[in-house]
Amino acid sequence: MDQAEPQRPGPQRQGPHPLQGQFAGAGRRDRRQAAFPQLTPSGDLDHPVVAGYDGSPSSRHALAYAAGMARRLGRPLLVAYVCSPGIYCEPLTGQVIGAGRDTEELEHWLVGELDEVCDRAGLDVRLLTRRGNPARELAAAAQEFSADALVIGAPGHVWHHVAGSVPGWLARHAHCPVIVVP
Repeated sequence: MDQAEPQRPGPQRQGPHPLQGQFAGAGRRDRRQAAFPQLTPSGDLDHPVVAGYDGSPSSRHALAYAAGMARRLGRPLLVAYVCSPGIYCEPLTGQVIGAGRDTEELEHWLVGELDEVCDRAGLDVRLLTRRGNPARELAAAAQEFSADALVIGAPGHVWHHVAGSVPGWLARHAHCPVIVVP
C-alpha cells in the first residue's frame, strides 16, 4: 500500500424519504433513477458492502447488519435481489412460459423493505436485481463490484444442512468475506 485512498463521503439525504417531495412532477421512473443511479461495474461503486436479500426474516437481519457495516466502513451498500429465471416448460403442451416481473415494482418493494429495516440517512444505497442461481449471482455481483463483504441471511430450512445452501456455496467460492447472519 503505497498511497492511502482518499475517503469519499456518501451523499447526505435530507427529509424522511428521498423519493418524497424533492422530485415532484417527475415520472415514477425518473424519481427512482434519481434516487438510485444506474449501476456500472466500473468505478462508480467503490468496494461496496453487498447484502443479499430475499425477504426472509434472516435476510432482513442481514440487510440491517450490512447497512450498519457500510455506514461504519464509509462504503456504499449494494442490495442484491436474485430471483429465479421464471421460465418453465408446461408439461402437457411443452409450451415454454416466462413469468416476468415488473422491475420497477420489484425495486419499489426493495426500497420499502430497506426503509423498514434501517435508516438510509448518510448511506449511498444501490439496488441490483438479477435472475438466476442466487449463490452464483451473489458471488458474481461481489466480484464484479469488488465488494468488501457479502452479507446474507442464514437458511431457514433444515434440509439445507443436508442438500447444501447458498451460504455454504458462497463460503467456498466467493472472492470476499462472507458474513452469514441468523
